[in-house]
Amino acid sequence: MFQFALAWDVFQILFQKNIAVKSYCSHHLRQNFKQFSRHCSTFSSDQNLISQLQSCKNISEITQFHALMIKTGQDQIPFTLSKLLACSIQFTDYISSIFKYVKSPNLYMYNTMLRSYSISDDPQKGLVFFNYMREQCVVLDQFAFVSVLRSCIRLMEKWTGVAVHSVVLKSGFDLFLDLKNTLLNFYCVCGGIRCAHKLFDEISKRDLVSWNTLMGGYLCVSNYSAVLDMFVELRRDGIYASVTTMLCVLSAIGELRIALVGESLHGYCIKIGFCDSLKVLTAFISMYGKIGCVSSGRSLFDEASQKDVVLWNCLIDGYAKNGLLQEALSLLREMKVQRLKPNSSTLASLLSFCASSGALNMGEYIQNFVEDQQLALDPVHGTALIDMYAKCGLLVKAVNVFDSMETKDVKCWTAMIMGYGVHGEAKDAIALFHRMEDEGFRPNEVTFLAVFSACSHGGLVAEGISCFRKMVLEYGLTPKIEHYGCLIDILGRAGLLETARELIKDLPIEGDATAWRALLAACRVHGSVELGEQVKKELEQRFGEHPADSLLLNCTYAIAGILPEDRDMLEVKEGKLEKEVGSSLSGKKEAGCSSIELYDSSRIFLSQCVVR
Repeated sequence: MFQFALAWDVFQILFQKNIAVKSYCSHHLRQNFKQFSRHCSTFSSDQNLISQLQSCKNISEITQFHALMIKTGQDQIPFTLSKLLACSIQFTDYISSIFKYVKSPNLYMYNTMLRSYSISDDPQKGLVFFNYMREQCVVLDQFAFVSVLRSCIRLMEKWTGVAVHSVVLKSGFDLFLDLKNTLLNFYCVCGGIRCAHKLFDEISKRDLVSWNTLMGGYLCVSNYSAVLDMFVELRRDGIYASVTTMLCVLSAIGELRIALVGESLHGYCIKIGFCDSLKVLTAFISMYGKIGCVSSGRSLFDEASQKDVVLWNCLIDGYAKNGLLQEALSLLREMKVQRLKPNSSTLASLLSFCASSGALNMGEYIQNFVEDQQLALDPVHGTALIDMYAKCGLLVKAVNVFDSMETKDVKCWTAMIMGYGVHGEAKDAIALFHRMEDEGFRPNEVTFLAVFSACSHGGLVAEGISCFRKMVLEYGLTPKIEHYGCLIDILGRAGLLETARELIKDLPIEGDATAWRALLAACRVHGSVELGEQVKKELEQRFGEHPADSLLLNCTYAIAGILPEDRDMLEVKEGKLEKEVGSSLSGKKEAGCSSIELYDSSRIFLSQCVVR
């Protein structure tokens, strides 16, 4: 402080005081601004004002400078007014109130306003303002296009973004690399990965952002092999990877479960020093968890000099995904000792494993841990808890958790609807679906799949057909083969076999045997031999022979009380499945398995073997 006090003494005798003002502002000593205001009735230059404006961090400070600008007449100068707008860009309401009183805004002001809308809570206003700029015949530049494309990305406005791209081409601004990278990001986010790759190929001078953006796009559409191919191509072009690049590649390797490539990349990162980054270290632990090498991930965790909550959560998640629940719980206890809290995603991963393995006691232990730590019951955690209780047979507890949640999202509602369906409470599932609509939630494809499944198990034909129509006509969702399969199952269980058959013939989706197999299963239930034989023949012609189809038809014969004349079908009934499908492994029916929880551990029973 002695140096600043000395600077203040020197300031008193200076004719040009801008340097002192800038020094005070850069050191966040805004309380001294009052002293400057008393000594300077007017700002000696625009640079003086800009130095102080750039140090402002909140709206109250900006409004004080704005008032001083009005008092001194600086608000009428385009340059200083532009800087005021730029400093207020995070506060959209305030900047818009200033902008509407500007008589002749310049392009910089327009772009500042557009950028403010693009990063605001309502990016739709950015699209409206962009159209307003075009109506005012404002000559657009690359910065305007970048801002409006960011609004399109946040809103997932695919066709609006495509229209903006066409305007970019007509305006001749497609030569700017930043704009091309933004377009690349737009197509990757909005599902146009082919268009993104085409645009990438058209970029003559790509930078690392271009590569990372397209690799991230392929990662989003689960094309993990393409991510690795692009990384190899990037290295061949002599471009040095960044931390972002490595995070993308490591995620792809984890999904592909290629241990050798992952270990090779680990050595590469050690060589270039990327393992010093906590983000890269976390990505490696996640990758090792996905490929089943949790011990390698644990070694990295133990060697880490710094550990944040994300690193702990990542290792816990790896243990859970590999069925090592006791090790995961041990880490949870250690986190508690070190006063760290797991995040919702990690808890959800643990609870999901408990649900799939039937480990109810462990699931309740995790929930008790959450309550002891006073962690919030957010939608992610709540959804996993509902799913676990429902799958473990405790529907009442699942309902209690659902009712106790203050904040719900679509996934919460879907999990509860699915829970009712699994327990055969189809009417309750339909009632909850209608309640969901009444409370303003928009169901998605998974929600409707849960509703159709509940209707199928409960025999609610009319309700199922009604919800199917609502899905298509009211919500504009395109049914997938799973939705058609459930609808056909609903019709089949109700005995409307011919109706189901006609529906299959009119399906707009080809290349999946799910619908036909659902109809064959319905033929088995009702003992409809003639239709079952026709469906079996249809399956063979379209998708080839499959042992499950033969078994279903054989059961249909048995339920109808007749024996098949076909010799092959008799051999299937006797268990000689190899004669129908050959000696290939595809002809062997996969064994089912069961699991129970015993002495705080989950045990899986497969045939005559026991796997702990």
